[in-house]
Amino acid sequence: MKAQGYAAREAGGKLSAFEFERRQLGDKDVSIDIKYCGICHSDIHQVNNDWGGASFPMVPGHEIVGVVNAVGKNVARFKPGDRVGVGCMVDSCGKCGPCKMGLQQYCENGATFTYSSKDKVSGGMTYGGYSDKIVVVEDFVLKVSEKLDFAATAPLLCAGITTYSPLKHWNLKPGQTVGVAGLGGLGHMAVKLAKSMGAHVVVMTTSEKKRDEAKRLGAEKVIISKDTEDMKKNRMTMDLIIDTIPAPHDMNLYLSLLKINGTIVLVGLPEKESQHVISAGSLIGGRRSVGGSNIGGIEETQEMLDYCADHGIVSDIELIPVSKVNEAYVRTVNSDVKYRFVIDMSSL
Repeated sequence: MKAQGYAAREAGGKLSAFEFERRQLGDKDVSIDIKYCGICHSDIHQVNNDWGGASFPMVPGHEIVGVVNAVGKNVARFKPGDRVGVGCMVDSCGKCGPCKMGLQQYCENGATFTYSSKDKVSGGMTYGGYSDKIVVVEDFVLKVSEKLDFAATAPLLCAGITTYSPLKHWNLKPGQTVGVAGLGGLGHMAVKLAKSMGAHVVVMTTSEKKRDEAKRLGAEKVIISKDTEDMKKNRMTMDLIIDTIPAPHDMNLYLSLLKINGTIVLVGLPEKESQHVISAGSLIGGRRSVGGSNIGGIEETQEMLDYCADHGIVSDIELIPVSKVNEAYVRTVNSDVKYRFVIDMSSL
């Protein structure tokens, strides 16, 4: 079926109007009219081919919310008119160990990502959410509550689950202290979610200008990470740190903030792969751990959406027409957004 969208034709290229084909509706497929799509910093990395392996032309976008317009004859959970979401994945093998555990993002045979990925069904490449419609197998479609602001829900499909998953996996308990390193699209969601779970939230940022913002979002304390004395004063005070910083930085400074048995979890992926030099003493001296986490499985993503509906949590967004996507990319790189751009797809 014919679809309209915005695409980059080459690495580093500007995005512009693009007509392409979506696969025809299959028996287990859900066809969705896209209403809103968030702009993730990963979209920019992919368009620039910073991580390699990108496919062009590329229609980015993996923070998608929309309304079902048709379903295949074997679809049981959705019907036309339902509010739904699609995140970073649209398929996986379903047979390997991780898939059977509900961890499709770690599929041993390779998950099918929402764009710039080989489509196992059509044999072509996947195209993302900067478009008017999408066809996705039922198992990778998520229900979106009427309680949630629709546009502000879109970033939950990536920024929300990316920060929710480690908070749950590392068993955050009320009363514990969570550090959030970096206050951007991921960081602001980590603050909101950790606060809602009863944690004492501390934000670490290089910018004094973000102090009031961090507190507005729910942080009880803000540490200016380039202030050596400020960092020293907070040694061994945190149970868990969610590190959202997408650039090389001194991990040992942050490890020193952890209590005994504390863990720092990396969720920010740098533009270029870099080596984090970690002192053995930083770990051994407090039986500390370094972990990593990548988005979340489909069941956990649905759990997160339901949790956010129950607790009134959405992303802080700036809504834009699709014609401003290139401008939004520049502003995102310059950290000039609070905290996520969302494209209104009716502007197509």
